[in-house]
Amino acid sequence: MKKKNLVVVGYGGQGGWHCEHALKSDIVTLRGIYDIKPERNALAESRGIHAYASLEEVLADREVDLITVATPNDTHTPIVLAALNAGKNVICEKPVEMTLEALDEMLATAKKNNVHFSVHQNRRWDVDFLAMKNIIEEGKIGAPIRIESRIMGSRGIPSDWRGEKAHGGGMILDWGVHLIDQMTQLITDPIKTVYCETTHITNNEVDDGFRLNLTFTTGKTAYVEVATYNFIALPRFYMTAEKGSALITDWRENAIVAKCKAWNEKDVLPVQTAAGITKTMAPRDEITLDTWKEDKPTSDVHDFYRNFTASIDGECEQLIQHWQSRRVLKIMLACFESAEKGIPVPFDENR
Repeated sequence: MKKKNLVVVGYGGQGGWHCEHALKSDIVTLRGIYDIKPERNALAESRGIHAYASLEEVLADREVDLITVATPNDTHTPIVLAALNAGKNVICEKPVEMTLEALDEMLATAKKNNVHFSVHQNRRWDVDFLAMKNIIEEGKIGAPIRIESRIMGSRGIPSDWRGEKAHGGGMILDWGVHLIDQMTQLITDPIKTVYCETTHITNNEVDDGFRLNLTFTTGKTAYVEVATYNFIALPRFYMTAEKGSALITDWRENAIVAKCKAWNEKDVLPVQTAAGITKTMAPRDEITLDTWKEDKPTSDVHDFYRNFTASIDGECEQLIQHWQSRRVLKIMLACFESAEKGIPVPFDENR
């Protein structure tokens, strides 16, 4: 496969990340960057990366196969549409947009120009997510009943556009887009209701955290939480499944899995807890319970670009499919509606 020539539009934190990985890539060649801020273009040049003088110059370059848009959320649409209409394949950072109408226009424009378009859901390659996905797919403890997913920090929202509503700031759009996408890969059933509460501890303009409950038509449930004012973090993942449980305390740690081999024990001895005794909460022994650690999955973030470029060449389908990106955006919009109304809202899978 011939390497694709890539230009990154937006040379901030995420744009710099794309460039850093592109310079090490076996599948793309970094042809250059463009940023509206002259100082960022100058920074790229000082690092030996070509900086285009304008977006129009990027689009006019016939050698450019692929453009990655890594600008603030509210600027995605005009850049993406211009690139698609110029016949370029496009990757857009997430959240791709803040309305379904804008996303639908992007998808229609890509189709009209016979080019490829994708949303950069890079956290499908997180090792903690992949560990939970593997546990489910291997079926060792049966199908999930409930999954909890959390990301917790203590530094509030970064002091940039992510704290401003006009630019699409807030944690639902920043981290929620990742965790919701992951959760809908772990539980693929249709969603019945969305119930979301937001927090405003450090920022009154946008949410600095949220607690999301998803109820599925099959009775399964999911809980997603993002917090930026927690100084002791709760586990990254916790799953209750048909035959056991799984826990990941932190992305750096191995998953711990417990499988229930037998429901009843012949004789359960009461245990002392605080000021009383209990049989209900008595710990299990090795006769009825197997516990082990799962090996960490291997992961390579370059696989996103490998898949996308292969899809351009017609060798495979995109892993980040359009209907999935649209569904994640719909869930986030339902989160805002639920938080505003203070109630669970029904979710229409067909809208």
